[in-house]
Amino acid sequence: MNNSFFAPPIKKNMQSKILVTGGCGYIGSHTIIDLVQNGFEVVSIDNCSNSQPETIKMVSQITGKTIINYQIDLCDYEAVKKVFEENNFAGIIHFAAFKSVPESVEQPLKYYHNNLSSLSNLLKLTEEFGVKHFVFSSSCSVYGNTTDLPVTEATEFQKAESPYGHTKQIGEEIIQAQAKVSESKYILLRYFNPVGAHESGLIGENPTMVVTAILPRITGFAAGKFSSFSVFGTDYPTRDGTCVRDYIHVMDLALAHELALTKPGKPSETRIFNCGYGTGNSVREVVTAFGEVLNHALPTRNQPRRPGDAAALACNSAKLKRELGWTPNHASIKTIVETALNWERKLSATPGT
Repeated sequence: MNNSFFAPPIKKNMQSKILVTGGCGYIGSHTIIDLVQNGFEVVSIDNCSNSQPETIKMVSQITGKTIINYQIDLCDYEAVKKVFEENNFAGIIHFAAFKSVPESVEQPLKYYHNNLSSLSNLLKLTEEFGVKHFVFSSSCSVYGNTTDLPVTEATEFQKAESPYGHTKQIGEEIIQAQAKVSESKYILLRYFNPVGAHESGLIGENPTMVVTAILPRITGFAAGKFSSFSVFGTDYPTRDGTCVRDYIHVMDLALAHELALTKPGKPSETRIFNCGYGTGNSVREVVTAFGEVLNHALPTRNQPRRPGDAAALACNSAKLKRELGWTPNHASIKTIVETALNWERKLSATPGT
């Protein structure tokens, strides 16, 4: 193959400055750690509307490097442009977006405006400033309530189950259209339920809005934050009636982003990768795993289904392993549960959190 047609990979050195949007958020903060520990300089943009500004300080403590965060809104084009004028970015990883499925059902316009306007602004600036590498935080929600399991990157989209999922479908379409007329390299990473926390226990999932994801709800319950834990939906067409998801440890997901930046790719073509382990666990199976680590069962309450939740989603991640050389290091459900609990205990012991 003639490599002259490929955009050069980003070299791992401190002259390779990466913009991470949503760097104070859950996945963004963990990805910054991976990037810095592998020789990149990182700048963050996060308005902290659903994250904690203190998180970036913890990232700096873990990495031993000062990370700058611009606390601005990505929907403010002129403010974001100033960040580009002050920095020379070799690549962008775009995490920042509203992501609550239930909230998106209740407030669809909020999600369409924020998630798509911020993406449009970044794509304009990518072209204007000649940034050659763009990685987009997509989601397994783009597949909708598919029955084609495990899904591959070629699986056809079904109707999105929520406005949040629809913004990811539209976002992918926008990027693929732009890629056809661009010299930049675009990669879409479709996440399958990130979970767990950094092994230091200094950072983890800590949103400011109401928690809806299963792992932080269970860990919060185990730590005494909530009086009960609800299982939403027990009549799904799955092996035990509860939703099935392909959970992936956040540090393994962070690694996928680093590899997306450093592996060569063809300009004018969008590369797409599923990010998951290829296996799924039901809600009840996750609850059982927590009980085993805690040495006591967790009592649950059965509740009706939540609007927007798909019955089951698990992926085939062979392409990610084959083309990017991704090898997960935290795939054990025990590791996932232990790191999540370690983070929750430290969070609960910290005043003001």
